[in-house]
Amino acid sequence: MSAKMKVLLVQDVEHLGRAGEIKDVAGGFGRNYLIPKGFAVIATRGQIKQAEQRLAAEHRRAEAARKDAAAFAARINGKTVSFTVKVGEQDRLYGSVTSADIAEALAAQLGVEIDRRKIQLDEPIKRTGVFPVTVRLMAGVEPVVNVAVAGEGEVPPAAPEPDAPGVAAGEEQA
Repeated sequence: MSAKMKVLLVQDVEHLGRAGEIKDVAGGFGRNYLIPKGFAVIATRGQIKQAEQRLAAEHRRAEAARKDAAAFAARINGKTVSFTVKVGEQDRLYGSVTSADIAEALAAQLGVEIDRRKIQLDEPIKRTGVFPVTVRLMAGVEPVVNVAVAGEGEVPPAAPEPDAPGVAAGEEQA
């Protein structure tokens, strides 16, 4: 029977762990596969200490990134970006407003750079009105931005107050 051994993963290994993690593996698996292939090295006390320091630093960076994202989300949550576009019959757009258009408008109107892939838009906007759009900055940090679309020569509709009952996206207010 082979004894367990501690190894420090140098690369990500499917079904085992990520690079930098320390794992207990069967001796034969470590000696005959992980170490010769360069996936891992034998974990010494010094390497274990370094891995723990790297992990702690990674946690600190992740927490700092989460705080930055939360502050950024508070800055843009509930803000409105406006579009004036050509419309046809029944307030249908000639074309559409896409996530790339929304990202450009956020940069131009609010001075905020956001990657278009972070803007959660199920399908392009093809009607006039106000539409809430979620921006996924990171897991658990998802502010909502209002997108107001108006036809040429019209005043863009105002975004409804978050507490206003009965105002759905695209409805006109009296």
